[in-house]
Amino acid sequence: MIQAVDRALRILTVLQGGRRMSLGEIATAIDLAPSTVHGLVRTLLAHGMVGQELDSGRYRLGPATLRLGNVYLDTLELRSRVAIWTEGLARRTGCAVRTGVLLFDEVVVVAHEPRPDGTRQMPEVGIVIPAHASALGKALLAFGPEREAAELRSMTGETVTDAAVLAGQLAQTRTTGIATEVEEAVLGECAVAATVFDSSDEATGAIGLVVPAARWPLPSDAVDALRDTARAVSRELGAPVWPPRRYH
Repeated sequence: MIQAVDRALRILTVLQGGRRMSLGEIATAIDLAPSTVHGLVRTLLAHGMVGQELDSGRYRLGPATLRLGNVYLDTLELRSRVAIWTEGLARRTGCAVRTGVLLFDEVVVVAHEPRPDGTRQMPEVGIVIPAHASALGKALLAFGPEREAAELRSMTGETVTDAAVLAGQLAQTRTTGIATEVEEAVLGECAVAATVFDSSDEATGAIGLVVPAARWPLPSDAVDALRDTARAVSRELGAPVWPPRRYH
């Protein structure tokens, strides 16, 4: 067990249920020195997991915990919806299929359908990829709220790290509904992804085809199959049109 993680989770646990507590009360509740709790709380504050009231100085759960909860709930429904579609998509295209959701500036893979060629492949559920360096991430960023400019970390020599170039790619994705990535996250790997929308026209996830660089670019019929799958899953989640009219 990692001690710092354990202590941070204990802090979040004592704050659940709408509790508002002082630093000393938190320290007493989890039986730690206030000086130790102070450092942990400041870190949780920086990530939005804990909030501090201006008038009383007391601490409570922060907005990031709600976002984590929403991601979890979205993930449950999204995974159940894509399960009946992604196996067929893998067969039609011969590609591995990933389904991902956005968590802050990264994409978490929540479902993975291996290539149907019988080769041994590592399970990918749970892997995390920087959003700007992945087709899944770009498909979600394109239809999400505007974000403050942040440093774009380089994963390979092909990673887009220029904010203006990324903005241009996202604009194109809003037009086509399709995002691409060529060896930006992993050398030798390319991907194309399409956004999945829910009944409120919000981007709830993305589905992507992943292939070795030797198979890139994918033929148009594979991209059409991906688009059809994203449209079908979105329809099952209640989206009336794909992509939503406000992005047309």
